[in-house]
Amino acid sequence: MYLGIDHGTTAMRFATETGAFKLSRPDACAFELAALEQLGSIGSIEGCALTYSMGDGIGAVTSIECVRNRGVVSREGAGEHIGGGTRVFDAMAASDIPTVVIPGLHRGSPTDPRFKAYSHQSSPEKLGIAYLAVHEHGPDVVVADISSNTVSLLVRDGRVVGAFDACVFAPGLRHGALDVDAIRRIDLGEETANQAFLHAGVEYTIPEPERLATIAMFAAMECASLLMLAPDATVVLAGSLAPRVADEVAGLLDRPVAVGDEWAAARGLVRIARDVFGGADEILGIPVDR
Repeated sequence: MYLGIDHGTTAMRFATETGAFKLSRPDACAFELAALEQLGSIGSIEGCALTYSMGDGIGAVTSIECVRNRGVVSREGAGEHIGGGTRVFDAMAASDIPTVVIPGLHRGSPTDPRFKAYSHQSSPEKLGIAYLAVHEHGPDVVVADISSNTVSLLVRDGRVVGAFDACVFAPGLRHGALDVDAIRRIDLGEETANQAFLHAGVEYTIPEPERLATIAMFAAMECASLLMLAPDATVVLAGSLAPRVADEVAGLLDRPVAVGDEWAAARGLVRIARDVFGGADEILGIPVDR
């Protein structure tokens, strides 16, 4: 069997072709390899695809033993460091399970160079979602992962074109882009930029009755922007909020949307692991470096 591990914002999700489980990121700080036995015999795992943090230190799908600094430039930046993802990464690196680390999308990625106006486009687990979407809906997809934050990605002709990261455009429940008020607070020394990012989502900025509608509107705007580059692409929503905002997003876009869930990334990573260890040389146009 093959294993996919999604390092999400709030949880670590583990999946195989037949089962899945998740650990909160604090609980993952105590992760032991034996936890994988609930998915089947560890000895039967033929390969694993793993994501960690922003994945901005690598530009290819890379064997874990060749990855330095867990595949990131720095643990500092836009996000919250808890330690669960580090524990899981190190446990897999120390294991005998063949494992590859999935990169994020950044200026070193083979995306449309216009998206490189921003240093970072997407964290690695979004490639898992996109890979699953391509297998389920065809080679042209716009994927929006909507939960604690919102990240949208375009795949055209089976190759990733580019993405909008969480700190650039649409807000999620907890995280979002820094507006003028946030910049002022940072300049006044009232909080760091990362602290501002961590509470720029609608839970902190919008009254409760309008929160989901706000998320739906901005997610639809991201999708519409990416559809400009691939008008016939299928729109796929994933993440914990996808079922709750799907109807409104579809109405705003005036087109149907497919709906996934919080397990899309982990299940897509299972497919990536199977294909990489089956000999694939690229995943969505991202090279495989063995």
